[in-house]
Amino acid sequence: MKHRFVTAFLLMCLIPSGIFTAPRKITIKLAASVPENTPWGAHLNKMAAEWRDASNGEVELKIYWDGTQGGEAAVLRKLKSNAIQAAILSSFGLNEITPEVLTLSCPFLIRNDGELDAALAAVKPELERKINSSKTFFMLAWSKVGWVKFFSKAPVYVPNDLKRQRLGANESDAQLLDAFKAMGYTMVPVAQNQILVSLSGGQIDAVYLSPVMAGGTQAFGLAKRMASLNVAPFLGAIVVNQTTWKRIPEQYRDTLLRIAKRHEAELNGAVAQLEAEIIETMQRHGLIINEITPEQAQLWYNDVQQALPKLFGSTFDKPMYDRIEAIVNAYRKRN
Repeated sequence: MKHRFVTAFLLMCLIPSGIFTAPRKITIKLAASVPENTPWGAHLNKMAAEWRDASNGEVELKIYWDGTQGGEAAVLRKLKSNAIQAAILSSFGLNEITPEVLTLSCPFLIRNDGELDAALAAVKPELERKINSSKTFFMLAWSKVGWVKFFSKAPVYVPNDLKRQRLGANESDAQLLDAFKAMGYTMVPVAQNQILVSLSGGQIDAVYLSPVMAGGTQAFGLAKRMASLNVAPFLGAIVVNQTTWKRIPEQYRDTLLRIAKRHEAELNGAVAQLEAEIIETMQRHGLIINEITPEQAQLWYNDVQQALPKLFGSTFDKPMYDRIEAIVNAYRKRN
């Protein structure tokens, strides 16, 4: 009897302990400002499923949709305290991590998809290194969200048309709000979920939004005119806090990152088509597009150029601006 007990004990010591221990599960709470029923929602759900499979069930993404975790300032605080572990941030949120990021959204610096692709290809690796070296956050993927445009009650063709109106701006986008103030616009801070109330109540007459957001919030129903001019690219990114990223077993990290980057590429490829479809849908429901001529567009560009010296150092990074400007100028010469 004693012999059998000793044999069984020795066998238990020789068998790897992992057989008797379930793998630890890492739950990553991700704050998403987008609704689930969008292309971004669909890709996040697919990414969550692929991460679970690739990690043998050890890594689970739990997604909180529709901005329920608060604005970007609140989300950043929660990321730092580990109350949530990942989030979709816009360039305004990323700017709090690495100030150079917001320069990509300087009005009229980048004017079309080709210029944006050229600029991102050149500066994205550097920006990712800066974010990852912050020791607080790790960049998983970037996302294009379309182009910011002016939506207004009265027609807007030239800067003075808009300067006669009260322009609503997301209260979280303090830097861009300050930039437009410096250009002479009457700015009114508005919470994202109060845009319709402010438009209908007459607190604001116009707003700058991506068409995707204008369609989703139904803002175009009150601000029925959209200037055709691209104001700035609207960018987003998925970040995870470094504490959580380092908890993920090392053998999974490269695979999970590749999955995120693949979804980045697939989603970015679909955004232009999505934006065009949304604009067409809004037109069928009463949206009027004010087509801006090249001469009128130049007035907008001149307006920004006059204000830029006051914005460098406080709102936009001058070295990054110069670098992006050189990239887009080279692109324009080639095309």
